[in-house]
Amino acid sequence: MSTLEIRDLQVSVKLPEGELKPILAGVDLTVKAGETHAIMGPNGSGKSTLAYSIAGHPKYEITGGTVTLDGADVLEMSVDERARAGLFLAMQYPVEVPGVSVANFLRTAKTAIDGEAPKLRTWAGELRGAMEKLQMDPAFAQRNVNEGFSGGEKKRHEIMQLELLKPKVAILDETDSGLDIDALRIVSEGVNRVRATGETGLLLITHYTRILRYIKPDFVHVFVAGKIVQEGGPELAEQLEAEGYERYVAGAHA
Repeated sequence: MSTLEIRDLQVSVKLPEGELKPILAGVDLTVKAGETHAIMGPNGSGKSTLAYSIAGHPKYEITGGTVTLDGADVLEMSVDERARAGLFLAMQYPVEVPGVSVANFLRTAKTAIDGEAPKLRTWAGELRGAMEKLQMDPAFAQRNVNEGFSGGEKKRHEIMQLELLKPKVAILDETDSGLDIDALRIVSEGVNRVRATGETGLLLITHYTRILRYIKPDFVHVFVAGKIVQEGGPELAEQLEAEGYERYVAGAHA
């Protein structure tokens, strides 16, 4: 069973003038295969910083703590090594990749992670099946990655990657943002299919509880001022929906 362990993680962001601004103030979190963790918190609390720091974004500097995946030091790995080790990040704002088709992108990624190219006939069937489940037009495979995609198409493409690449741990950074009700349901169903395998640990980062009506978390963590200030089960998300983050924010700055 794969395990992502985060211990006392401290992270600063590099400002344009070269200074470092502290964002994460000591995060402790363990995500095991088959578990679904929701990280909830107000804007500016550091949720996305956590996601991008684990993935290896160069904008963020680790100033303390450790991140390991199955005992291996994630922070010593390059970004592509982290992906090959089994980490996956579904971005809040996926970037465009002009000149690279979705089909070629996904097959290249699969080859890099598995160490060998998937058999063409088998892969074509897997790709077609994944697109059908996410209610995507087959012509989508020939479009350039994220170029001219709607918000819903970008998020469906992220979940298609998740289903095809089968990571050990997947971090979904505000996957629900910009989705209408139908797209949210379809994307959530894709996440739940991955969850049902029991082979992937999921870390959902969100402001709102609406996605948690479709994807039931095992654990909910309240994130304020760069750290986890409260933990609980699904009932904590319902409490946040009713009461908001105000008392946690006030406590963090007291």
